[in-house]
Amino acid sequence: MSEEEIKKKRLQEQQERSSMTEGHHAALQQAAAQQMMQQQMLQEQMQILKKIVSQILEPKARERLSNLKLVKPDIALQLEVYLVQLYHAVQIRGKITEGQLVAILSKLSGARKEFKIRRK
Repeated sequence: MSEEEIKKKRLQEQQERSSMTEGHHAALQQAAAQQMMQQQMLQEQMQILKKIVSQILEPKARERLSNLKLVKPDIALQLEVYLVQLYHAVQIRGKITEGQLVAILSKLSGARKEFKIRRK
């Protein structure tokens, strides 16, 4: 092979690499844009969730829910989703009191088993 052919071959390889890199870059940009859209949709859903929950809870119940969010955010989210489902199913009449919220929470967590450790 002559120097000329080697240069042409290297130039062609570089062009192929750059075109592959550009394709990869475009795919990354598309994935990032899709992820941003998903995050935006999730934030909108969370805002709607908070709005509905604040409408159906009395102040003391809201305070208890915010305390629960600090300690167990996963259970608090599960409770909020359940409350919104009840709201959409028109099973909530009036505002939910703190006592009612505690009862609903105990129903939701009732499925969990408690373990007792015995020491010998």
